[in-house]
Amino acid sequence: MPTDLTPEERSLRARLAVHTSWANTLDPASRTAKARAAANGRFEKKARELHPNATPEQIARAAEHLRKAHYTAMAMKSAAARRAKAAKPAAA
Repeated sequence: MPTDLTPEERSLRARLAVHTSWANTLDPASRTAKARAAANGRFEKKARELHPNATPEQIARAAEHLRKAHYTAMAMKSAAARRAKAAKPAAA
């Protein structure tokens, strides 16, 4: 593969690869199932630590709220970073 590609060309090459890969995938949910299960497992584990005597339904509910809290916190950090970046004067 060429190593003298510009950043824009590398981005285009990567975009081509990802679109081709997803076009060859008829069931996207099954392709990402293991990753989603692993991510959800982290929240379930934390919910079990917080509520050791809870029922499976209660654990599932708590895990879902932990997941939502996690992604909300990430969104807040992202917004703060964008705001800080916008507040910086542009380099001339």
